[in-house]
Amino acid sequence: MLETLRKLIKGKKVLVLGFGREGKSTLQMIEKAGGFLAAAVSDKNPVEAGGVKVISGKHYLDVLDDYDVVFKSPGIVLPHPVSDYQCAIVSQTEVFFRRFKNQIIGITGTKGKSTTTTLLYHILKSGGFKTALAGNIGIPVFDIAESIDDDTKIVVELSCHQLEYMTVSPKIGVLMNIYEEHLDHYGTMEKYVAAKENIYRNQVDGDILFCNEHHLPEEGACRASVVSIGTEPTKADIAVGDSDIRFKGHTFHIPEHEMKLFGHHNYFDIAIVYGICRELGMSDEVFKEGLCSYEPLPHRLQYIGTVNDVRYYDDSISTICETTIQALEGLKNVGSVLIGGMDRGIDYHDLEKYLDRSDVSYIILMADTGKRIYEEIGRDFPDFSRPERLVLVDTLWAAVEKAKELTKPGKCCVMSPAAASYGIFKNFEERGEVFTKYVLENRR
Repeated sequence: MLETLRKLIKGKKVLVLGFGREGKSTLQMIEKAGGFLAAAVSDKNPVEAGGVKVISGKHYLDVLDDYDVVFKSPGIVLPHPVSDYQCAIVSQTEVFFRRFKNQIIGITGTKGKSTTTTLLYHILKSGGFKTALAGNIGIPVFDIAESIDDDTKIVVELSCHQLEYMTVSPKIGVLMNIYEEHLDHYGTMEKYVAAKENIYRNQVDGDILFCNEHHLPEEGACRASVVSIGTEPTKADIAVGDSDIRFKGHTFHIPEHEMKLFGHHNYFDIAIVYGICRELGMSDEVFKEGLCSYEPLPHRLQYIGTVNDVRYYDDSISTICETTIQALEGLKNVGSVLIGGMDRGIDYHDLEKYLDRSDVSYIILMADTGKRIYEEIGRDFPDFSRPERLVLVDTLWAAVEKAKELTKPGKCCVMSPAAASYGIFKNFEERGEVFTKYVLENRR
């Protein structure tokens, strides 16, 4: 890895753009590789970079062409098209993929990618494979680079921001789904989709793409062998049934009562992982053992406790309509749901229509999107079923207090916001932690 990086930066002026977790990891590896002419860091906020020159403030994006190679951190929006810059704009993910492409299983999708990534990593590792985990899961790829052997399977979660400018695709790619998301960054759905599609656009003959049947590449857009995942055995290569998965003549019966993942929406994730594991030669017995020992990630329809005979679930990861609908479909006896957060302008019509026909006892709407949904239902659904179920509040605290007041014993309450957390909380993790705190403190 160091040699690949050294060739890129030798005799060059290098800039690390963005100095969060990945930026710090990038600078550390650049300094370890050596051979560069000069190095600097550019970030919107003042940062400490161990004696390296720092550019900060409102003009931090104006200096890129003063350098030869720019390592851009995910999420930073360039003011101009990448082709307009004279410098080479890369990322640590790009450089890592150049070195380890044939060992990488890359996973992307609007929702479900963290569960799928960690599930695959766990099952491969428990099944005896030498395996590494990195990417958008919170582990910069440079952090694991020096621990990888030639036989290591590298499982990498990839966000749209990491994929946006990629020119290398993984040996095994996974495109799980694409929903309306991140339009505050991309502006249009077309640009967001294009970023996601980089998971396969640079694949080559001999590579494999596991792809949701609703997002298959157009003819000629992907050179890899495509394995489709869907619900119809006659159409999809991997077919997800009510209780089983079928792939290449094998039928795997999902051990619903033996595993800790619950909710039918997780069966799709399991099916993807099953297909990859079968391709790598794993038996059904070993796969099942790994599946049943997997511990689900927090804030993903996570049971957090029972208060006064009401079961509470944290689904803070939910930032779009589809995942809130999945949460409500996956739980039984929902007495209340907490919805709302920062308004990014996404379309809530499908969720509103679902809530109209749902049997959820109380729909507690909070913050900007909660207010918007409340107003849209009043305007667009004049015959909304039992409108007295709608409860409008300002904050998460008020929402939890209302849930405690209204949810009947024997029922469950789930926070599944269908909205972003930022602007109110630092991230969805903090939102979930605060929700848990509010639920469990001052137990009645």
